[in-house]
Amino acid sequence: MSTPSLRSRITRGLTAGTVLASLAGGLAACGGDSDAATTSGSAASGTVTVGAFSLGAAKQATLKVAEVKSISAELPKAIAKSGKLEVGVGFLPAGSPPLGYVGSDQKTLTGSETDIARLVAAVLGLKPELKNSTWENLFIGLDSGKVDVAFSNVTDTEERKAKYEFASYREDNLGFAVKADNSWNFDGNYENLAGKTVAVGAGTNQERILLEWKKKLAAEGKKALTVKYFQDNNSTYLALASGKIDAYLAPNPSVAYQVSSTKGTAKAVRNAGTYSGAGSTLQGLIAATAKKNSGLAKPLADAINYLIKNGQYAKWLAAWNLSNEAVAKSEINPPGLPKTDS
Repeated sequence: MSTPSLRSRITRGLTAGTVLASLAGGLAACGGDSDAATTSGSAASGTVTVGAFSLGAAKQATLKVAEVKSISAELPKAIAKSGKLEVGVGFLPAGSPPLGYVGSDQKTLTGSETDIARLVAAVLGLKPELKNSTWENLFIGLDSGKVDVAFSNVTDTEERKAKYEFASYREDNLGFAVKADNSWNFDGNYENLAGKTVAVGAGTNQERILLEWKKKLAAEGKKALTVKYFQDNNSTYLALASGKIDAYLAPNPSVAYQVSSTKGTAKAVRNAGTYSGAGSTLQGLIAATAKKNSGLAKPLADAINYLIKNGQYAKWLAAWNLSNEAVAKSEINPPGLPKTDS
């Protein structure tokens, strides 16, 4: 596969549906991992409902999608024989709207990531079985074979390619959430983080980027960047509201969701700037992630490209207000975040 030209960084925001900022806190079960209900359509029914039980974060739509035999024939024999696709998502303990969280029926795992997994499974003629876990356990599940593939806002990185293979499906942008009355802006310059206290999720791609900036600032003799960690999004945004942290670096869809859902409240936040998940010279990509040499990357990419070509992909993004993170095609193992930026 030829290497595509460098993609420019995307700095546009997202518009998420208006929902309560605290909806995720009490909806997801605590613990290491859990199976989740998947009652929003299947390959057998020929339809998949996206945006179901979203608590206003998405516009529900029922999409026609059925098995494509030429693509399902590419599946590894063991998975094809099982008739199911074990999908890992890493949204415990409290969920991460709009990416993945327990919906209004108190049992169905909903979100943009779970819906694209259901659509892909339908094209492959498989029943999707969603397994929710913490972020760290998501990769343990892949390594152990407990899950076949992760659809969980996973960034394509060169470091991860040592163990995993990818099929891209969405642009990866990060955003800085700050209090609405905070005039600080990132402006694409890591030097603006000198002297700031910034929260980030442990084990995430954004943590790697933030820690790299911290090292650069220290090497340049500038004021220290302090990095903080919290158990979940709710705890992080409480720390932001109370002034314990200056900013929170998170996936841009999550920041946009928080901006929309807190508008006009005492806990209002704004987006102080975005950054490509692949660094300064390459547009980051979010990808379906499977164990290296699993044989899944090609059927996954072909299924995603089928959805792109036939319109279901665009309708899925529109339902979740993520149209501005669309990709023109799914790529197998495209250039990702370089190891030097990790």
